[in-house]
Amino acid sequence: MVATVGSNGAGKTTTLKTISGLLRPSSGGIEFKGERLDQIPSHLVVEKEVAHVPEGRRLFPFSTVLANLEIGAYTKRARERKVESLKFVFEFFPVLRERQKQLAGTLSGGEQQMLAIARALMSMPRLLMLDEPSLGLAPMLVNKVFEVLKQLNDQGLTILLVEQNIHSTLNLCDRGYVLENGRIVMEGSGQELLNNPHVKEAYLGVL
Repeated sequence: MVATVGSNGAGKTTTLKTISGLLRPSSGGIEFKGERLDQIPSHLVVEKEVAHVPEGRRLFPFSTVLANLEIGAYTKRARERKVESLKFVFEFFPVLRERQKQLAGTLSGGEQQMLAIARALMSMPRLLMLDEPSLGLAPMLVNKVFEVLKQLNDQGLTILLVEQNIHSTLNLCDRGYVLENGRIVMEGSGQELLNNPHVKEAYLGVL
């Protein structure tokens, strides 16, 4: 699990959008599993087993929970294993099984975030990217989201996490990168960054 942290405007969301093909890099390239991603459209990036949970969840609010999940399994590989994937996400998120006929827009904020993560998992990714998954959630639900991410990571899923909840994020991740003005200014293990004086002062409010 890798975290990218920094202030607003540092380039965190831009990084995720560029990896997922929504933006094109002005130079350089992006590789995943030995294949270039920056030269293909975003729907083909998903077929390369990369899933992106955007900031704000971006659900289809007037479609049911089940329909949102099925939309996540649109690639050929994911369609072939849709039943298996549905079973997996319902075991992981029991509330979604209970509410599968409910409109996504009527779920609570925490339930919507779970649905957004579950929809991404339906594409059967090897890399799951999340942009501010704790945004707007109550502290108890934030803890639940981080617990889910840890469980997914423990099962072998690679996670790239953008978060402003820096303390919890760096405690959770294996490695972190600090972005400032579009550049990486610091990197290290989560604990190394948590103990770094600059990170403490600039992002954790500790002098």
